[in-house]
Amino acid sequence: MLCITLDLSTQSMSNQMVVMQPRPVMVFSDSDQWGSGICDCCDDVPECCFAYWCFACFTCIKAKKYGECLCLPLLDFCGIVPPITMSIRVSMRQRYGIKGDMCNDCLVATFCRLCVWCQMSREMKARDLQITLVGARNL
Repeated sequence: MLCITLDLSTQSMSNQMVVMQPRPVMVFSDSDQWGSGICDCCDDVPECCFAYWCFACFTCIKAKKYGECLCLPLLDFCGIVPPITMSIRVSMRQRYGIKGDMCNDCLVATFCRLCVWCQMSREMKARDLQITLVGARNL
């Protein structure tokens, strides 16, 4: 960034370099609650339909987007309590600072698995950090 200053006593222009560099602008939510309810599937109908018609594909894609192994959610279909859904939900609560407890996570992961994955998908979209680098042109 270049600043030009005018010295009025000598009527000449001098150049000054500004040492401070622009910093990335980051916007994020500070909420300690889920951005949407577990039954708010109508907030994102295409995602909900995708989850309903191809649940295995949906969970694998969302797990990959969250940073986990692509096929990890397929292990959920081996038991009564889905350990992967529950662990990703707990991890998401911790990452985003959402209040809750493991008992509630276990219940909703077991009995409302599709709705839980849709809710986590909406949360990832809402809290996805967009980093914008702001630059300055030299004057």
